[in-house]
Amino acid sequence: MVDCLKKLFLVILMLTVSAGMVYAKPVRIGFSAEPYPPFYAPDASGNWTGWEIDIIKAVCEAANLDYVLAPTAWDGIIPALISRKIDMIMGSMSITEARLKSIDFSDKYYNTPTVVVGAKGLEFDATSEGLKGKIIGVQTATVHQAYASKHFPGAQIKEYQTQDEINQDLISGRIDATQADSLAIEAFLLSDEGKACCEFKGTVAEDLSILGPGVGVGLRKGDDELKARINAAIAAIRANGTYDRITKKYFSFNIYGK
Repeated sequence: MVDCLKKLFLVILMLTVSAGMVYAKPVRIGFSAEPYPPFYAPDASGNWTGWEIDIIKAVCEAANLDYVLAPTAWDGIIPALISRKIDMIMGSMSITEARLKSIDFSDKYYNTPTVVVGAKGLEFDATSEGLKGKIIGVQTATVHQAYASKHFPGAQIKEYQTQDEINQDLISGRIDATQADSLAIEAFLLSDEGKACCEFKGTVAEDLSILGPGVGVGLRKGDDELKARINAAIAAIRANGTYDRITKKYFSFNIYGK
């Protein structure tokens, strides 16, 4: 209890110190240009909506940051950060050892299981033996592509630019399975097409070296002041109930993880 109070005090102190210190220019927040519901997707008017968009707003308000959204091709999003075309990545990017070699991360702001989804009528599970001989679709330049390549050597790995393309090939029977974040794939499985064709096959075995401890805000190495602001803001919206209020609009369970 004492440790929790100390942490909360530090958060309040950091936010108090930063109060009134708005960045001179809006920070440019990058996320995948391809829709990734329920985290982010454009509405009929072209405005981006979703859980992560709401969290971006809450975090930036708590950190006293002006911001602009900057949809960016996923396979070029880290180079865009390093080259200063964007200032932050807030697009469901997992914190991994490989990425930490080139960029920094905030504390996590959510962590959900990684699962395999496959065609109904095919009996297999989310293991190397179960996926042997299967065609598994993964989004390129993601932890899922790296994990499948390492852990499913007997499967044929097919890479795609977007998860939507993978889902369409699952529906049509051109692939047998996909590996994805459980929350992101849930929306597909709840759709009429998803319910008709596919089902959960299981949760993959843990590999922190690839899947990491959760999803964080991607930052340039050396942007320590911005990182401190973001970490304090994440802690603040967790402590004041904003995080839970936003999450309840989209999910019926704990998305933050342990």
